Amino acid sequence: MPAPRITVVGSINLDLVVRCAVLPRAGETVSGATLERFPGGKGANQAVACARLGAKVRMVGAVGRDAFADEALAGLREAGVELDVQTVDAPTGIALITVDAEGETTIVVSPGANTRLTEFELPPADAVLCQQEIPDDAVVAAWEQASGLFCLNAAPARRVAVDPDLAIVNRFELDSLAHTDGIVALTLGAEGAVLLEDGAEVARATPPRVEVVDGTAAGDAFVACLVVSLLEGRDQEEALTRACAAGALAASRLGAQPSLPTAAEIDTILAR
Repeated sequence: MPAPRITVVGSINLDLVVRCAVLPRAGETVSGATLERFPGGKGANQAVACARLGAKVRMVGAVGRDAFADEALAGLREAGVELDVQTVDAPTGIALITVDAEGETTIVVSPGANTRLTEFELPPADAVLCQQEIPDDAVVAAWEQASGLFCLNAAPARRVAVDPDLAIVNRFELDSLAHTDGIVALTLGAEGAVLLEDGAEVARATPPRVEVVDGTAAGDAFVACLVVSLLEGRDQEEALTRACAAGALAASRLGAQPSLPTAAEIDTILAR
């Protein structure tokens, strides 16, 4: 079958990642850390993840006119994602990420240019994939223009007046959905995920065991793999199982976009 066509409307950031032995408590200074820079943002991460899984991907987003913009876009370009990116008079989005020795993270985002995303036109696609690191109006515009499935990763959690065909949320984000009919993927961290249809469980999967290094983009890998797998015509249980494996693989590697797996890597870990 032809590769799925996916348009991602979402955030583009540069991630500044500090690795340290333990996460600092309020008012505490922790020394001996290392700093690395990676392209990131939920939108860009999910676009790269979809492309690595074999989809044809278009990215709609916004960056600033600063030196960070090229770094933030580098991963999308490397993955072969078609760019429909606005350049606006605001700083490129930045995420400050702290990762401890166990792979636990704290993340603070300065959204910058992502808050200025507006007035775009979407071409026909099999699916439009959105997150909530962009303004509500942009999410609504993407939903209204979606010619195929509209998929929403409702993070960060807040209620937006859209009715997605597929919603992906964690435990804390579920209550923020304006509509819970249709298909909802509920992620449960190390316990895996469940797929709900009109509130009833229809599939459940657990991730393969991995050594967690950095959980930053694990959710983005899960979202992308679930969407691509469903568009490929896989049944719901297989799609959910592959999505859990993608999330586990991403958590076993450092950085957001560098951690995102290919379809072949997912096949390999599931065959173990």
